[in-house]
Amino acid sequence: MVTALIFAGGAGRRMNSRSKPKQFLEMHGKPIIIYTLEHFEYHDEIDKIVIVCIRDWIQELEGALKRYGITKAVRIVPGGETGHDSICNGLEAMKGLALEKDIVLIHDGVRPLINKELISQNIDAVKNHGNAITAEPAKESVVRSIDGQRIIEVPERQQMYTAKAPQSFYFGEILRLYEIAKNDNIKTIDSAHLCSIYDVPMHMVASTKNNLKITEPADFYIYRALYEAMEGQQIFGL
Repeated sequence: MVTALIFAGGAGRRMNSRSKPKQFLEMHGKPIIIYTLEHFEYHDEIDKIVIVCIRDWIQELEGALKRYGITKAVRIVPGGETGHDSICNGLEAMKGLALEKDIVLIHDGVRPLINKELISQNIDAVKNHGNAITAEPAKESVVRSIDGQRIIEVPERQQMYTAKAPQSFYFGEILRLYEIAKNDNIKTIDSAHLCSIYDVPMHMVASTKNNLKITEPADFYIYRALYEAMEGQQIFGL
C-alpha cells in the first residue's frame, strides 16, 4: 500500500496574507492545496491520503475535499508548531492505517507543480533503493557561512542540489527516525535533513522542473504564470 502524507499545517506568515493561510489561497477559484492533492488522488498507485492541516482550518479543508472529489483522503490531523512537528503528527496518525513495509510519500501541501511521473519514480525508488529524495541541481553557486557574514566555503556547484518533495520512505523506517529524533529532542528542516543527521543513505530522484514551494507572495504569482503556461501548452499543442 502507498500513502501520500501531505503536510499543510503552517500558517504561512511570509505570505503576508491576512485572510487565509497560503495553502487555502485560491487560483481560478480553487485552493492551492487541492491542486496538490489532485496529483495523488488521480495516481493509480496511491491508495490513501493523510493530511496535516491547521486546526482552525480543518473544517474548511473537509468541505473542499468534498467539493472537489478528493476521495482518497482518509484522515486529517492538526499540524504542529513546526514542519517537523506536523510530519510527526501525520506519521503518528498513520499508525493503524499503514504497515511497516508500506510506502509513504511526504509532500508539501503548497508544492503543486509535480506530476504523475515524479510520484511513480519516488515509489519505484523506495522499492529499489529504500527511499527517495526529490532534488534538482543548484542553478547558482552555493556559499556556506556560519555567522551570515563571512563565507567559509564555496562548494563545487556541480555537486550541489536542492532538496524538494516528495520525500519517500518505507513507513516503519521513517516513523522510527522521527521517534528517535523526538527522544533526542531534535527537530529538522525536512525528512532528508533527518536522514542526514542519523547517517541514513539516501537515493536521489530528479525533480520535475519548476517544483516550487509557495512560501512568499512572489511564489504565488510565479506559480500562477507557470500553471497558465502549462495549460496553454495543452490547449494549443505547443
